[in-house]
Amino acid sequence: LEYLFLDSAVYTMPSRGEMSGFDDQPNIVFGKAPNAGKKPGGGGGGGGGTQTGTGMSAAKLDAETEELKHKTVSKDLRLAISKARTAKGLTQKQLATQLNMQPQVINEYESGKAIPNNAIIAKIERALGAKLPRAPKK
Repeated sequence: LEYLFLDSAVYTMPSRGEMSGFDDQPNIVFGKAPNAGKKPGGGGGGGGGTQTGTGMSAAKLDAETEELKHKTVSKDLRLAISKARTAKGLTQKQLATQLNMQPQVINEYESGKAIPNNAIIAKIERALGAKLPRAPKK
């Protein structure tokens, strides 16, 4: 016997030649459900109301420049890390090895590409023995 699960009921498929009583069975359609893949309340068509995860329309998101950018390391912090590291006579790779980090992390902080993380800044502070400017809290 084969079993089909429809809604919350279980129906058994009759074996070959056993077609009596088949008229009571509901119509069974194999394939996708009529609304498969559509979001609830989608409505379809138009395309004008497309929303992103932030709740902004796609066109507004394309036009946006400042509001959605990540904060990056300040110039003060970049220079402070670089000066303290060179004063200790360390390369970026040596500092990263001391901190059990990838050298790329130190490079990103010194080049201003990193997203500031106060925990990482505190680790760098301890390793260099210098007070560094912290990222403002959100």
